[in-house]
Amino acid sequence: MTKRPEEIALMAEAGKLLAGVFAYLDQLDLIGMSTMQVNDLVDSHIVHQLQARPASKGQYGYAYALNASRNNVVCHGVPSESDILQSGDIVNFDITLEKHGYIADSSKTYLVGQVSPQAQRLVQVTYEAMWKGIKAVRPGARLGDIGHAIERHARHHGYSVVRDYCGHGIGREMHEPPQVLHWGRPQTGLMLREGMVFTIEPMLNQGHYDVHTEDDGWTVVTLDGQLSAQFEHTVAVTRSGVRVLTLRAEERVQH
Repeated sequence: MTKRPEEIALMAEAGKLLAGVFAYLDQLDLIGMSTMQVNDLVDSHIVHQLQARPASKGQYGYAYALNASRNNVVCHGVPSESDILQSGDIVNFDITLEKHGYIADSSKTYLVGQVSPQAQRLVQVTYEAMWKGIKAVRPGARLGDIGHAIERHARHHGYSVVRDYCGHGIGREMHEPPQVLHWGRPQTGLMLREGMVFTIEPMLNQGHYDVHTEDDGWTVVTLDGQLSAQFEHTVAVTRSGVRVLTLRAEERVQH
């Protein structure tokens, strides 16, 4: 379950490349683009510019380089030519990248054009909740500490935490043990040890945490139709705390 230092170094290399994919996305004017256009650009960038592999492509029969989850889509949104991004939307792009046999996984929710204050607040609190979870990571802490930190922040701001999906160990495989719940009780669950690598990827809903999977077998939406947002990083437990392997350039100063 734990990774050797040389393995973590390779995962950090994949994570740095993946952070660069989001920097590339940051430059796009998303208004009027289809989520399939975004997918195709990301796919090409990973393969041709980074000489890496979109790890989600072909995983579990999935055909695309990313998930595009817009507005009330919680996760696993399938890119489509007919899914056109419009001013006022929020959209999460969840991307995995493999380099030298190791996988990094990250996601970011984008504000498209002029977004309502309510949607902006949801996105901001979700981002903060992810970081609350990350900052709970250290040797000797437990998985429940991560979930508790996330849920406490979400509930304080009036949001619910989706319970049907969670973070996960990661390495040569996209999904490895352990499961990392985004809710829980402190000092419960698996104890963290140096060398563990996993994702923290909370999904916060404006309304209830209940979700529904649509007929395509992938797209997960809020049951009440309200907005959902998500952020994700891949992290490693270090001797003294935590290292974010997918840290983006703009986050280095903040965190």
